[in-house]
Amino acid sequence: MSSADVLICGAGRTPFGRWSETTGRQLAVAAVNAALADAGIPWSRVGAAFGGSDSAGLADTLVAQLGLTGLPFVNVKNGCATGGSALVSAVNAIRSGMADVVLAVGFDKHPRGAFDPRPEDWGLGAEYGSDGLMVTTQFFGMKIQRYMHDHGITPRTLALVAEKAYRNGALTPEAWRRKPMPAEEILESGMVSDPLTRYMFCSPGAGAAALVLCSPKAARALNGPPVTLRSAVVRTRHFGSFEVFSPWIPGGELTSVSRDASAAAFEEAGLGPGDVDVCQLQDTESGAEVMHMAECGFCADGEQERLVASGATGIGGTLPVNTDGGCIANGEPIGASGLRQVYEIVRQLRGQAGERQVPDEPRIGFTHVYGAPGVSACTVLSR
Repeated sequence: MSSADVLICGAGRTPFGRWSETTGRQLAVAAVNAALADAGIPWSRVGAAFGGSDSAGLADTLVAQLGLTGLPFVNVKNGCATGGSALVSAVNAIRSGMADVVLAVGFDKHPRGAFDPRPEDWGLGAEYGSDGLMVTTQFFGMKIQRYMHDHGITPRTLALVAEKAYRNGALTPEAWRRKPMPAEEILESGMVSDPLTRYMFCSPGAGAAALVLCSPKAARALNGPPVTLRSAVVRTRHFGSFEVFSPWIPGGELTSVSRDASAAAFEEAGLGPGDVDVCQLQDTESGAEVMHMAECGFCADGEQERLVASGATGIGGTLPVNTDGGCIANGEPIGASGLRQVYEIVRQLRGQAGERQVPDEPRIGFTHVYGAPGVSACTVLSR
């Protein structure tokens, strides 16, 4: 069985934001119930489940609220690729015949402020953190600064990416940041890590997303219009990749885990970047979206300057990117981000995205997530 034999029959998410009372687990249960309702099935019909969070608890404990049916429920924790990794696990469960209806869920609830990882958890010495190198905003600034120097990208392009994110977020009922913001205000919002300003970054937050996957035979008995999952892959970095917690990088041309993951996803799907009608790219900050456009094969390095300025990446453009506002507008609950991306593509391919719907009935969608210490998960979907 190939991944083309795996269908997404249900998709659900919660609003993303910052909740004082609601727990991450409660958000996860809400997202799962929304996905089950979308598929038109009860929890008892699910034969296996995979899911996880970075800091909001264990996914398998959700059965206490969902129902004690005895199904295998595997916890997944893989940084920003947690949701994508849960999805790959669910796909493989269907491929192997483990179950014909499988759930993938991701959720999180983070405190205010930047993420605060411990060096020891990432195979680094304590001095790496005490010297301030665990601050992810510094890495993002250094990486896009180098890329801008090498490929002629200007700060205004970074601001235009964020402007698009807030514009699309205003059209997304579940987004956190729903107020449009002009590029000029974004550029002047205060430097965080040169060249990235305050409003070019996403914020850690809370939220959940879930998908119901099924075999073709099982899909015939379910409700909604299914979306075909053509491929789902996860990759880790090769030597020479410039990553969040790399204490050094070698000389010469850099490798990219996002290039590896996206190429593998397209190869498995039998499609290419030119076939994609709508896509979701990791945008922890504006520079990430710019770099990932090229790393995932949608343009040449440096071509982003023209594409972004022309509006090509807008909802009505030739390559709509992050139609729901991406991480910049939604925030990033780590465990949920990858599945939020797939949820958005499912809505787009079904023609159910409301005010943010891409015109002309998009048929092929792509998602990409990237995170520390150099992990990427990508999917290709079709209707």
